[in-house]
This record gives sequence, C-alpha cells and structure tokens, in this order.
Amino acid sequence: MVLHTNNNISTTSLSDESLIARVARGDRTALEILYDRHAASVMGICLKITGERAAAEDVLQETFWRVWQNSSTYQSQRGSFTGWLFRIARNLAIDVYRRDRSRPQAITETKDADPILDQMPDLDINVTEQAQASLDAQQIRSALKNLPREQRQVIELAYFYGMTRMEISEATGEALGTIHTRARLALQKLRQELERAQT
Repeated sequence: MVLHTNNNISTTSLSDESLIARVARGDRTALEILYDRHAASVMGICLKITGERAAAEDVLQETFWRVWQNSSTYQSQRGSFTGWLFRIARNLAIDVYRRDRSRPQAITETKDADPILDQMPDLDINVTEQAQASLDAQQIRSALKNLPREQRQVIELAYFYGMTRMEISEATGEALGTIHTRARLALQKLRQELERAQT
C-alpha cells in the first residue's frame, strides 16, 4: 500500500507506533520514515557489536527487512517500537558476531584509537544528553578512551545501547561474572578519570 502524496507531510509527524501500524498494512512510505528516524542509531548498535562497518551495514538492512516482514507482530503494550527495533538489530548483530568471531580480524585488540568509537555519529548516541547534567560530553569521551578496550565495550553497550549485562555476555561470548567485573572496574576508573578532569 502506498500513501497518497498529500498524506506524506502529515505522516512524518506520526509516532513510531502509528507508523509501524501502517507498515503492517503494507505502507512502504511509513517504513521509509522509520528508517530515516532510526537508521543511524541502529547502525551504531550494529557497528559496536560486530566491529566491522560492512557487517554492520548488512545487519542494518536486514533489520529493516525484518521490520517490514514482521511488522504485524509488534505489540505496543509489550514495549516501545524502538525497544522492539533495537532488539531485532542486537539479535542479528550478535548472530553475525558469533558467526565471524573465529576470524581474528572480526574483533581486534588494535592500536591506540578505537576506530569503531571514532566512526560513530554523535547525533544519535545520547552521550551529550546523558552527560550534560553533570559533565561535559567531551570529558566522558576522553575518559572512555582511557579505559581498557574490554571495559570500555561493556560501558558503551550498557549505557549507550541499553543492553543488559546478560546480553553483553551473549554478544561478547564472555562469562557473565567477567562482564560484572569489567563493568565494576570500568565505573571505578571512569569516576577517577572524571574527578581528575574536574580538578
């Protein structure tokens, strides 16, 4: 089903939940609007989990294909559209990560900079929003870069993408106890880094 041209402007102001209901009726324009709204956030999640831009782009496309195919299964009473969307993306990205994890280049211990963090667009990661109440976002970013890679990954997946520690454990293949330990150590180091930055 395709919307008439004179409905397109009003359609862009609809809620996600209203748009996914239209997608369930075959409305491709509604799907395009949802894609425009959320593709950057989904890409960030996929990139963080897979560690590879090409793989993340594939997962992004597959995520919205699944949204199109399974739109009729979305139930607003069970949670927000974005929660449902991000779960689809996380599950697909985790599958790709597991499939490719035997290849050393899938997750590297690399160089000084974190290319994944550096490539991610800032506008759809709520770093500024979350940090603004107490600290400048740049301080958060600098402090994160000083964490060991494994600890930084746990913090980013938990706080920027809303993943539970169990989901992080599944995504990384690490024991849940290890994830708990990394989170605790990371938060301690972050606190120290931020206190140092404020003095």
